[in-house]
Amino acid sequence: MILYQLMDYDTLRVIWWALLGALLVGFAVTDGFDLGTGALLTAVGRTDLERRVVINSVGPIWEGNQVWLILGGGAIFAAWPQLYAVSFSGFYFAMFAILLALIVRPVAFKFRSKHESRRWRSAWDWSLVLGGIVPAVVFGVAMGNVLQGVPFRLTPDMRIFYDGSFFDLLNPFALLCGLVSLAMMLMHGAAWLVLKTEGAVAARARRYGIVAALAVLVLYAIAGVALWAGIDGYRVTSAVLTDGPSNPLFKTALPQAGAWFGNYLAHPWTMAAPIAGLAGALLAALGLCLTWERVTLLVSSVSIAGIVLSVGASMFPFILPSSIQPSASLTVWDASSSHLTLFIMLISTCIFLPLIVAYTTWVYRVLWGKVSASDIQDGRGHAY
Repeated sequence: MILYQLMDYDTLRVIWWALLGALLVGFAVTDGFDLGTGALLTAVGRTDLERRVVINSVGPIWEGNQVWLILGGGAIFAAWPQLYAVSFSGFYFAMFAILLALIVRPVAFKFRSKHESRRWRSAWDWSLVLGGIVPAVVFGVAMGNVLQGVPFRLTPDMRIFYDGSFFDLLNPFALLCGLVSLAMMLMHGAAWLVLKTEGAVAARARRYGIVAALAVLVLYAIAGVALWAGIDGYRVTSAVLTDGPSNPLFKTALPQAGAWFGNYLAHPWTMAAPIAGLAGALLAALGLCLTWERVTLLVSSVSIAGIVLSVGASMFPFILPSSIQPSASLTVWDASSSHLTLFIMLISTCIFLPLIVAYTTWVYRVLWGKVSASDIQDGRGHAY
C-alpha cells in the first residue's frame, strides 16, 4: 500500500477544511489585536508619548502574528487551488487594498519615530489607523460576499470567469459584515491595550472596548437575522461523491432560502460557534467593565473564533458558492488538490505548525508585561 492511501481522500479534505478554519482563526485572533490597536491609536493616545506606548505594546510581536496570514494564504494556494484562483482574481482590488494597508503598516512602525517632526509622526500615526481599519473592513466585506455567493462561472474546460466588479462587493449585507469585522478588531485591540498598558491609555481603551464589544453583539445578531431572512444559501441537489475528482461541474446545486442554517438543525453542536461569538462579546464587555484584564482578552478571542467558525459551520460543505452558476460552486468535496498533495502537506503541517506555535508562545512569554511611559522615556528596551 502506498503511504498516502492510509488516509481516505474525503478524510483529508475535511482535515484541510478544518485546518483552513484554524489558520483563519489564528490570524484573526493574533493579528486581530494588532489591527485593533492600530485602529485605536489616535483615539487612545492623545500625546506622542502615549502613542508610543500603544505602538510598543504590539511592536515586538506584530511581525510574528502575520505569519498566520501567510500560512492561510499558502494553505488556500496549495490545498484549495480553485478557491485561490477564484478569490484572488475576483477580489483583486479588495486584496490590493488589504496588501497596500499591510505594506504601509510596517513602514509606519519602522519610520514613525525616526524624525521629531510633529507632522511627520502624525502622518505615520494615521497610516497605522488606516492600516488597522482597512484590512478589518475588507476582510468582513469579503466574507459577506462569500455568504451571498460570488459572481463567477466555470467553462467545461475549467476556465474561470468573474463577472462582478469591485463596487458590486460593496452591497448592504457585505458592508454590515465589514462593520462586524471592524467592531471585532476594535474590541480585541482594546482588550489587548487594557492588558498591556496602564493609566490614561488603558482607561480610554477600556471605554472604547466596551462600546466595540456591545457593537459586536448587536451587529453580529443583526447580520444573523439578515442572513436568515434575506440571503439565500445554497444546497447540493445531486449525489455527493466525497472522494471523487476535483471538478465542481460534476454536481448540481441551487440557491435556497435558509440553507445556511441547515447544518445547525442537522448538527446542533455546531450552534456552539455562534453562541461563542455572542457570549464572548458580552463577557468581553463585562470584563472590560470589571477590569478583568486576562479574562477579557481570552473571551474576546473566543468571540472572534466563534464568529469566524460560524461562517464555516453555516456553509459546509460549500467553500465559495457561485451566484450566477450555482453548479460551479466550490465545495470541500470538489475543489481540493490531489490526494497525494493533501497528504504531503498534512505531514509537513504536523511537523512545522507545532514549531510555529511553540516559538510564538515563547516570544509572548519572554515579552510579557505592561508597557509604561517611564520605560519608553528611559529608553529601556522599546524600539518604537
